[in-house]
Amino acid sequence: MEKKNFPELPRKQQEAELFRMIIEVLRQEGGRALARDIIQVLLESDNGIPEAYITEQRPTKDGQHMYQPFLFPFNFAASNLVFAKLITRPARGELELTKEGRLVDVAAAGFAAMVQDRARPEWQKRHEENLARKAKSADADVLDDETETPTDDWRQELITALYGLTPGKFELFARSLVKAMGVNLDETIGVKLTGDGGLDGYGYLLADDFRTTRVAIQAKRWQGLVPSPEIDKFRGAMDKYSAEYGIFVTTSNFTRDAIKSARQGSRVITLINGDRLCDLTAKYQVHVKPVIAYELDEFFDDPE
Repeated sequence: MEKKNFPELPRKQQEAELFRMIIEVLRQEGGRALARDIIQVLLESDNGIPEAYITEQRPTKDGQHMYQPFLFPFNFAASNLVFAKLITRPARGELELTKEGRLVDVAAAGFAAMVQDRARPEWQKRHEENLARKAKSADADVLDDETETPTDDWRQELITALYGLTPGKFELFARSLVKAMGVNLDETIGVKLTGDGGLDGYGYLLADDFRTTRVAIQAKRWQGLVPSPEIDKFRGAMDKYSAEYGIFVTTSNFTRDAIKSARQGSRVITLINGDRLCDLTAKYQVHVKPVIAYELDEFFDDPE
């Protein structure tokens, strides 16, 4: 099988390929990682899965939401590994290797078949439980946790809202976020839409040892992947103002070549993609407010 044909593979074969990749990434990440961080590593790696296939988003049938098709084989692959007791879910959206998962030979010829054989009884059990729930209530809306995406609804709502901003307002949002992160912004550079050498912001970061670093900021409200030439242009703009540090913010993501380009040279550029943008927006509460909600546990499932 040629990995370049990954999108054309049957779903079960895609999952089988992802068994190995998920475990290898978890080993690389120290044994525990967020699901979306694992997906980001897969995006950055030369593993034969096209970047566009991983990042593609489609509208739901009602047109009210967007979904990522790649999450279906990824989430089902992760669930198979959980059922096979090679990984666990220590918290929502997180995956962690078990002792066996740390030691298992993922290159063995029968590895994928072993995972599927171990997981099959649990899938059957889940299927029977879902049938029983539906029999209790025809109106029950049953959603298996293995099909849930590793992101919350508010994250997609935020990205959609950012897409709706004008370029100038998105740059203003990015400047507000970077300012909240501790960068003292220069109010004369990067505040106009043109004439600033390609920068959307510029400022100074004071370290604990009182060293000051010049920081350049670029913000791209894109839906497609940001390519490497954009990184090169940004680095050229950094040169104009002798910036030692660069922050490139986008609502989407970056191509593999762009990520490699950002890491080359003496000045590494920090890339903030849509997922990371949501994390930072929540952390610094930039134009968002936390909402506390409570979820009932299994005590209420059976009224007795």
